[in-house]
Amino acid sequence: MTEFKRYGIYYAPEAGVLADFGASWLGWDAERGQDVENPDIGVAREQVARITATPRKYGLHGTIKPPFRLAHGREGAELRTALAGYCAGKAPVELAGLKLATLGSFLALKCEGDQAGLAALAFDTVREFEPFRAPLNEAELARRRQADLSPRQDALLQAWGYPYVDDEFRFHVTLSGALRLGELVRLEKILSKAIDPLLPRPFVMRELCLFGEDMQGRFHLIERFPLTGSNA
Repeated sequence: MTEFKRYGIYYAPEAGVLADFGASWLGWDAERGQDVENPDIGVAREQVARITATPRKYGLHGTIKPPFRLAHGREGAELRTALAGYCAGKAPVELAGLKLATLGSFLALKCEGDQAGLAALAFDTVREFEPFRAPLNEAELARRRQADLSPRQDALLQAWGYPYVDDEFRFHVTLSGALRLGELVRLEKILSKAIDPLLPRPFVMRELCLFGEDMQGRFHLIERFPLTGSNA
C-alpha cells in the first residue's frame, strides 16, 4: 500500500477525454499512478516534458484544500471517512465553463462565469478540514514566503497554511511551469487547438477528490467523493 506524506482535496476531471488528455500532457496519470507518454500536438515531447516538469508531480487538478501534513493523532482513513460525509451534504457547483488562459507566466484552465459558489465551497472545505492539518514548520513557512506575499496573503498563510484561500482564491488547473513570454504565447495557440474541444460548457463540479503525495513527491488520486447534497 502506498504511503503518503501529505494530503490534498482537489478537483480532478471525471473520466473522459479531458482527463485523458491532461494526464498525457502532464506525463503523469494520478488516478492510475503511472507515467504517460506525452501527446503529439506539434510540440516536441522533450519540450513538453520541460514545460510540464513543475505541475507533473501533482497530476491534473484544481486545488480546493491545499496539500497538508496530517495533524498528530489523525490518520488517512479518518480523513477519507470525514470527506465522504462532508461531500454527501454538499451540492454540485455549476459554472459557465472552463477555458485555457494565461495565469501570470503559466498556462492554466480557468473558470468562465460567476465563481462565487465555487469559492464558497472551497473556503468551506478549507475550514472544515483544518483540524486535520498539522501546523506549518519554519521551513514550510520560509518556502511559501519566497513568493513575495502581500500582507493579506501572509496572514492567510499563517491562519490556514496557504496564502491563496478565501478572498485570494482563484480556481485554476495548472498546465505548465513558468514560461518566457514568446514561448507562452506560442504554446497557448498550439495547446488551445488540442484542448478547447475537450473543455466542458457548462462546467459542473460533481465531486471532490482526495489526493495523497507519495514519498517520491508524486500525487495520487486516492478516491473520488460525489457531491450529493442539495442547494434547497
